[in-house]
Amino acid sequence: MENRETQTGLEKMNFKTADGIDANIEKLAQIFPEAVTETKDANGKLVRVANLEALKTLLEGKLADPNEQECYEFIWPGKSDAIMEAAKSITKTLRPYPEESKNWDSTQNLYIEGDNLEALKLLQQSYLGKVKMIYIDPPYNTGKDFVYRDNFHKSKSEFDEESTVRDEDDNKLVQNTESNGRFHSDWCSMIYPRLKLARDLLSDDGVIFISIDDNEVHNLRKICDEIFGEKNFWSMITWQATNKPMNAGNAKYKIQNCTESILVYGRISMRNHDPLILEGRGAKNYDKMNEKGFYRLEEIQQRKNIGIKRSDKMVFSILNTYPKDGYRWTIGVQTARTLESSNDVELINGKPYRKIYKSDEDNASFFPLWNDFSDNYGTSELGKSELFDLVGEHGFETVKPTSIIKKLLYHTTEKNDIILDFFSGSATTAHACMQLNSEDGGNRKFIMVQLPEKTDEKSEAFKAGYKNICEIGKARIRRAGEKIKAEHATTAPNLDIGFRVLKVAESNMKDVYYSPAQTSQDLLDSLESNIKEDRTDLDLLFACLIDFGVELSLPLKSETIDGASVHTVQSGEVPDIIACFAENIPESVVREIASRQPLRAVFRDSSFKDSPSKINVKEIFKYHSPNTTIKVL
Repeated sequence: MENRETQTGLEKMNFKTADGIDANIEKLAQIFPEAVTETKDANGKLVRVANLEALKTLLEGKLADPNEQECYEFIWPGKSDAIMEAAKSITKTLRPYPEESKNWDSTQNLYIEGDNLEALKLLQQSYLGKVKMIYIDPPYNTGKDFVYRDNFHKSKSEFDEESTVRDEDDNKLVQNTESNGRFHSDWCSMIYPRLKLARDLLSDDGVIFISIDDNEVHNLRKICDEIFGEKNFWSMITWQATNKPMNAGNAKYKIQNCTESILVYGRISMRNHDPLILEGRGAKNYDKMNEKGFYRLEEIQQRKNIGIKRSDKMVFSILNTYPKDGYRWTIGVQTARTLESSNDVELINGKPYRKIYKSDEDNASFFPLWNDFSDNYGTSELGKSELFDLVGEHGFETVKPTSIIKKLLYHTTEKNDIILDFFSGSATTAHACMQLNSEDGGNRKFIMVQLPEKTDEKSEAFKAGYKNICEIGKARIRRAGEKIKAEHATTAPNLDIGFRVLKVAESNMKDVYYSPAQTSQDLLDSLESNIKEDRTDLDLLFACLIDFGVELSLPLKSETIDGASVHTVQSGEVPDIIACFAENIPESVVREIASRQPLRAVFRDSSFKDSPSKINVKEIFKYHSPNTTIKVL
């Protein structure tokens, strides 16, 4: 990133996301250093560029020329724009909203509201190569479900001015209807840059699951082959999404789709990946013991409508208790009677649980992650019912059941991994993550990203008080978390059911901050502040976390030192960042911050009354903490 210094030598924060082209030049330099050189840009500044002629020489005979020979490639109108879209730098930021969060001070989970393309760019530095699993359920492009801010059309006159779909901030969203001549092209242009950015967030052993149906599965497969690499395709899971026939007239001549697909790609080839976690003893928490040995409890009540035949035969008395209305047992009468006679079933809060012993599972067969989810995994109807039980009327036509996401999490993540879903919808992924953590003692952290698309004012969801989709997702996480924690109060007392709410927003800085060359130094010196008046210390602190590439869920505390507010972000023995944005910071505060030897220290450029005071800051740190990076904004 560009380094900018004040006249006193203190480096300024950048507050721009990384430029993807510069990143590509850096990658090229690592492989072919002789193919990278320097030149001056339009402003006379030295920049690194690729030497195309040198690269041609290095790859002599192995360069394709589409103008002269046929090549295999997947193209569509607007692809070049989509590629460039992923590389563009932005000056947006993430503003924190503690009042909309849950357990702000202690949680390690994030809920981000805003355009997911911008959010993915803002997450690049802090989470590059750190995400173990990504699950997304993007729009299927059915002609009514696909809205987005991206405008890949060539001129403004082509923009759909008649669209009335808007987000929470009244930004116009484009709906991709089948009458649009670029129906498939626009969808490809929407998904391509998002997947390209997502790939860089995955850890070396990371994996991405993408739900899709027949409308775009063929295009998605080709895009993923290009972005992740064809050899990194792991599988395509088939999920029975429904077992409810549609009213399709004469069904004799109709084929009804009841399945959807989940494409699976790894950051690396499956051959080079550690084996997936198999079902069995590996992730079980045997936290109880009796004369037979260690055991765990497993609930034996579940909903009827998950596609299991003859479910009425699974409704009977266990310990004088029946399943509640709409539910069934997961075991038959004979098994239940055997468990009762051996005292291996017990009631907890009125619900029966069976005891499963470690010794039995140690000798049990292990089961892989099959790519057939057609039995016992729950349907979309179950997902909608689960959501309704938590938030009431929600307006979602299709909802993934938590059982699907929990199974994917179980097989592909460890207990401290980071999980990302940037088409969060109703936040099923967050729900499943908390559920699995409660069962195996894990501390998986989730990052949910969702565009705050407004709910229809005529919908039951709007009438129930949900003004946008994000409100539904946040309500679900709150209520699901409380429910899970109550059910696992003894086995998961420290379960993280909170989340920090961050929202994509315009920069905290005024325009002059990004174009100082266009403003005279006298005018800059006369400005009271280059920070927008409505921004708080917390806004500035999170912008600094993004710029430094520090995780946004780290613990933070604020304190007052000699009348100045000081903010510390710390994950280990040494503070990651200490920031003070007060005006006229006393020297005593600077000395106290330096004495704590943070990795980074941040101040306002206007926090010091004159140039000698700024020079003194460098000297104080040089004496107390010479390894601290000092920046101003």
